[in-house]
Amino acid sequence: MRMMKKFRNILAVIAGLVIGSLVNMALIMISGKIIPLPEGIDNQTAEGLAAGIHLFEPKHFIFPFLAHALGTFVGAFLATKLSNPKSIIGSMIIGVLFLAGGISMVLQLPESPLWFNCVDLIFAYVPMVYIGYVLGRSK
Repeated sequence: MRMMKKFRNILAVIAGLVIGSLVNMALIMISGKIIPLPEGIDNQTAEGLAAGIHLFEPKHFIFPFLAHALGTFVGAFLATKLSNPKSIIGSMIIGVLFLAGGISMVLQLPESPLWFNCVDLIFAYVPMVYIGYVLGRSK
């Protein structure tokens, strides 16, 4: 029985990672259709994005922030909802992995504005994990 709980918790974390990543990716993919990128920006590669990030206005950072925050939130929420017992550990794993992705993004795009990096790393991960956990525990 104990092994089944562990297996369920592992599957809950995997499901949270996959669905949270899909939410993140979907928001990034639709962002250019809602808020068009500046002319000539290639956002398909980190190099292309880094080369044109100086042309970005604050409005261009809305969807990346939302993608990071909502992807983390959905992943933590699902990990909590699906886990047995409803432990914060699964949500924390989601948060650490998504935060590692955020830190990786900051390192790959050192040209991105400091204000965005701070807002993103402070508000898009740990708070969203906690909110996802709390809402995932509620009945």
